[in-house]
Amino acid sequence: MNRRRMIFALAAAPFANLPAFVQAAASVDRRPLLVFVELKGGNDGLNTLVPYDDPNYPRLRPRLAIGRDQVIKLTPAAGLHPALAKLVPIWEERHLAIVQGVGYPDPNLSHFRSIEIWDTASKSDEYAESGWLTRVFAASPSPAGFAADGVVVGMGGMGPLAGHGGRAIALANPEQFLRNARLARGEGEARNAALAHILRIERDVLASAQRLHARKSFATSFPQGAFGNAVATAAQLAANEAGIAVVRVSLDGFDTHAYQQQRHENLLRQLGDGLAALRSALVETGRWETTIVATYAEFGRRPQENHTGGTDHGTASAHLVMGGRVRGGLYGSPPALDRLDGSGNLSHAVDFRAYYATLLERHWGVSSREVLGGAFKTLDFI
Repeated sequence: MNRRRMIFALAAAPFANLPAFVQAAASVDRRPLLVFVELKGGNDGLNTLVPYDDPNYPRLRPRLAIGRDQVIKLTPAAGLHPALAKLVPIWEERHLAIVQGVGYPDPNLSHFRSIEIWDTASKSDEYAESGWLTRVFAASPSPAGFAADGVVVGMGGMGPLAGHGGRAIALANPEQFLRNARLARGEGEARNAALAHILRIERDVLASAQRLHARKSFATSFPQGAFGNAVATAAQLAANEAGIAVVRVSLDGFDTHAYQQQRHENLLRQLGDGLAALRSALVETGRWETTIVATYAEFGRRPQENHTGGTDHGTASAHLVMGGRVRGGLYGSPPALDRLDGSGNLSHAVDFRAYYATLLERHWGVSSREVLGGAFKTLDFI
């Protein structure tokens, strides 16, 4: 076991019921916070940011198209799914950006392989062992006083924080994590080298656990359910004074091959309500101006609906970015529904590594070339 990686895959629960414990006395220098929201299964970008003025949209989706009278119109050509209504105030404040057409060349339509590509920031024919954020921290470590480089909230693996080179914690059940950490009292030293190594790891676990929770009582009301709990946990992590660079939360269920209409509406409502609550909590704690919240997924959905009222695996999709420093608006290019590829899918307009490069260079001031394997033009949403 590597003492710089403390991984506890436990069951999801909010921080709200955790017992109080001693917080680090002194604040530390901050690396601005990045909150990643994974839309597991591949979100349907066309029914998230709806091209309601394109006649090809209802032609390709006679049952699934969101009606012009239902869409929350953002521009004369595009609008939000009505389930995302709680994000409208953030849009109106110009702190919500939507990046259209995010994907990569030679896309892979396998869930497992495509999310691996996104998590490692690799080419579609390239295999990397470590997550792209782990490589960032190996090359540009967070301040030494930080409790962790990154925290993964919930099940589903370490994703972009996988591999060796950073200090990442999988925190699926904060209560269980703390109970385990209390067992790591770190008392005494051992003459046996292996046992001494284990004791050092246990002390690291205890030290980090004691510094994660902010003991913050929010005026913000968080949504019920697993995603609401994950958002509440992310808010507590953002509020702590010990320092964390990245928090990753997930919302599962976007693999909508059948009966998509109601399922997708419910998922987008969870997403919109959760992100709105997170924004409110970040404002409460004074972290809104120093935090970027960004979505990602393995792929989008196919433009044409299938015979079971759903959509199959697609390619490029739209992603949401919000924060006090975000320049709101639409970025990338609208979907070219009249120019689908040979598989009936969309061509990408924005390489996902350009999306990552923008976060690295404009949010963190970190060079992205080596981490992403090349130079990618950044976007202007920050």
